[in-house]
Amino acid sequence: MPRFYLPALPESGEIFLSDKVLRHIHVLRLRVGDALVLFDGAGNAVSAELVSLDKRRAVCRIIGRADGAAESPLNIMLIQAVSAGERMEFTLQKSVELGVNAIQPVISRRSVVRLSGERADKRQARWQEIVVSACEQCGRNTVPPVLPVLELADYWRNAAPVPHLMMSLNQARSLKDLDAPQSLALLVGCEGGWTAEEEAAARAHGCQAFTLGGRVLRTETAALAAVAAMQTLWGDFV
Repeated sequence: MPRFYLPALPESGEIFLSDKVLRHIHVLRLRVGDALVLFDGAGNAVSAELVSLDKRRAVCRIIGRADGAAESPLNIMLIQAVSAGERMEFTLQKSVELGVNAIQPVISRRSVVRLSGERADKRQARWQEIVVSACEQCGRNTVPPVLPVLELADYWRNAAPVPHLMMSLNQARSLKDLDAPQSLALLVGCEGGWTAEEEAAARAHGCQAFTLGGRVLRTETAALAAVAAMQTLWGDFV
């Protein structure tokens, strides 16, 4: 069933859909009488019926609350070093499908892309749109936030008080040998990986290095493989 993000979500009545949703409806070739789901990104969703549609507007009638249980019991914040081009967008899209709860983009020593000011704000907004689209596709009613871009050193100054796990081949343990957490922060490097100084700083903040095996994974592969492994060990992958 088609799903659309609507931040201001009423509980009943008829509602005019946004121009963005209208364009999507036309792309999907929906018709009056078709059913759809609207969700607000905060965990709430309703089922609705399309009651009016033309080139300029779409109106739906809310039928009732929609059931949904797509959130994992494992809370993962992805601390992702910014990668270039489509790699970052792919990582964010697929990590949301796999159940990540928040994304903190960071600039590391080897990051090719350097973002700050208005450019960083625009990129953050673009990434948030990608996350919303991923939630529409995968059935999640809670939209993970994409936080403002930080330098890695600045992240450590106010790091969340949860276990931090860093993908690395140095002084690393297997995931299956770690204690099962309920919440964690996963650090994944950019194309060139972490520097020795960055890994040392992470360990100084209590971060545990882990590995998924002897093969070196590309940045976009690493994040997704790690999240999938964590969901298998500690989350809702069965």
